[in-house]
Amino acid sequence: MKQKIGILSLGCSRNLVDSEAISARLFRKGYSIVDIDKADVALVNTCAFIKEAKQESIDVILDLIDLKKRGKLKKIIVYGCLSQRYRAVLGRELPQIDAFVGKVSLDESAERFAITPRHYAYLKICEGCVNSCSFCVIPKIKGKFVSLSAASVLDKVDHFNRERISELNIIGQDITGYGSDFGEDAGLEKLLDKIIKRAGNIGWIRLLYLNPLRVSEGLLKAMRSHAKVCKYIDLPIQHINSRILKEMGRKIIRDEVERVIERVRKLNPAAAIRTSVIVGFPGETEREFKELLNFIKEAKFELLGAFKYSREEGTRAYHFKGQVPQAVKDERFNRVMSLQQEVSAEVNSGLLGRRLKVLVDEAENSNYNGRSEFDAPEVDGEVFIKSKKSLKPGDFAEVKITDTLEYDLVGEVL
Repeated sequence: MKQKIGILSLGCSRNLVDSEAISARLFRKGYSIVDIDKADVALVNTCAFIKEAKQESIDVILDLIDLKKRGKLKKIIVYGCLSQRYRAVLGRELPQIDAFVGKVSLDESAERFAITPRHYAYLKICEGCVNSCSFCVIPKIKGKFVSLSAASVLDKVDHFNRERISELNIIGQDITGYGSDFGEDAGLEKLLDKIIKRAGNIGWIRLLYLNPLRVSEGLLKAMRSHAKVCKYIDLPIQHINSRILKEMGRKIIRDEVERVIERVRKLNPAAAIRTSVIVGFPGETEREFKELLNFIKEAKFELLGAFKYSREEGTRAYHFKGQVPQAVKDERFNRVMSLQQEVSAEVNSGLLGRRLKVLVDEAENSNYNGRSEFDAPEVDGEVFIKSKKSLKPGDFAEVKITDTLEYDLVGEVL
């Protein structure tokens, strides 16, 4: 009898897709995929993007080693980004690990063993990164940018369409680069059109990570014109000061960022913009940080995530002068998030009394949580739903917003 394997997936949704593919391969070979507490073998798919992600991965590995010492596990396999970056060091420091597996080539025909809830899924359309930001180690880990063929993407869309999933999230490190590696212009826009034509039974289609450099007018118009496409613009800017942007290797300056946001607001006025910013980048002065703060206040991003700069070996920024003390990074991070809490509360208050289509994510004892099209799974806000009729995960409901919180909404099913 083959061993039972438990899969732990850490980090981003791109890792989760990899974990689903690993699980499918093992399941096809006759292994049982079970919860960790029932497993003979634990496979942990790790993240090593920034310091906090590495620490989480190490903590989970140490917990698994403790289970192995107590006889609860027979083997531990460490997979993914942490193994790719630190295989030699980990092998010396953690002899209890049975195998380290790093980067695996992109498999266009990979099957899926669902780890997400059944009503939504992630579809990765590219691997690696087309950019070369000075702070980011992803190109070192994942290698050169590779797009999946349109045929393989559409095969997967057909599968999700047959399953009638409620939400399909299109992901990649930078999906706006799709097709650039085989010389195609407007690759994402063309692919989106093909996906929509095959997605008659899919409720929502969401695009995750659009680089400001490549958000074209055509793409924005396509997102606006198709009802299935969530009016959700995932647009990480990282900073707004032109000098910092140059040092980051973002290949864009403040004026250009502002023009992109203006274009988004003009062509998709009903859309929510989600962005991310980095505080404490080497050399960031108080004046430059305040420029970022003021811009956040003016731009009123519906959703914003902030990261403290993480000094990663193997990146150009690792060697930059003017490394910012951790205490300063912590303080700047808190100021950004405090400001965004105010912005978010103001944005949400504008939704009071509105009717929104909401996707139910959780249903328990007549208590329901869901999301509008303006919120991606696991990273954004929720709608707490009151309903006299029974709902189940995957249902769509028309909800009137009756109350607003800093990041979440409260509503009643009409």
